[in-house]
Amino acid sequence: MKIAVAGASGVVGRALVPLLVENGHEVVGLIRNPAHAADLTGKGAHYRIVDVFDRDELFEALREIRPEAVIHQLTALGARNFADNARIRKEGTRNLVDASLAAGVRRIVAQSISWAYAPGEGPASEEEPLDLEAQAPRIATIHGVAALEQAAADMPEAVILRYGLLYGAGTWYAADGLMADLVRARKLPATDGISSFVHVEDAARAAALALAWPPGAYNIADREPAAGTEWLPAFAAAVGAPTPAVERGSARGERGARNDKALRQGWEPRYGSWREGFRASPGMTAKPSME
Repeated sequence: MKIAVAGASGVVGRALVPLLVENGHEVVGLIRNPAHAADLTGKGAHYRIVDVFDRDELFEALREIRPEAVIHQLTALGARNFADNARIRKEGTRNLVDASLAAGVRRIVAQSISWAYAPGEGPASEEEPLDLEAQAPRIATIHGVAALEQAAADMPEAVILRYGLLYGAGTWYAADGLMADLVRARKLPATDGISSFVHVEDAARAAALALAWPPGAYNIADREPAAGTEWLPAFAAAVGAPTPAVERGSARGERGARNDKALRQGWEPRYGSWREGFRASPGMTAKPSME
């Protein structure tokens, strides 16, 4: 299958492209920065330099590539540019879907998030609604997610992957990532809020498998949703940080996500729990600081 990967140089894209090539697909990575071209060709993929915000350029690129499927892994979270990330979800996804439809593409696999559900009891399933009654600042995230998923749904076959919190190389939850810096500086308290995690390699495997899944939304998370009072001390120990302070309470919608639906499609995370995944991630074996 010929596949265009938007966001091929991102944290999931970097893990995904070699999987697709290994599975025999012809891969064209859509990138904005030419500096990432050599990495893609080194992995056996092609590339096309294109800006997702330039509709004419994007339409031309997909018309020439003529992919059979498009995988949307675009974010601006690596640069912590939240304004650009919101714009990607809304405007970028709209452009990508419109260009895909114009090029005759039927299937899209799109990256979403699993912590956008409305409050409720226990981990959320895919049938539960997004938190469209949230207040600022959370509602800005929810609107972006809703716009992304609604635009993707205009494709004849849309698979939405609602990832848990990504950890592993290149993520915020890496040994050299944002959250490690915050917990080392004692700026990240452990709360009662429930989170679901997924290792970036498991997220990439889900995206590769989703090329053959029935359309719909799927939570892509490990088997152990957990409170911050449980997972954050383990994360702190893994990155050599002091034990975090405890702050009771939780934020709206912190309930985790169920992964049953993805498991039924044959996805099996290599890391069934963040417990083993944290220990296996590069650089996350340091002894905790006693300061």
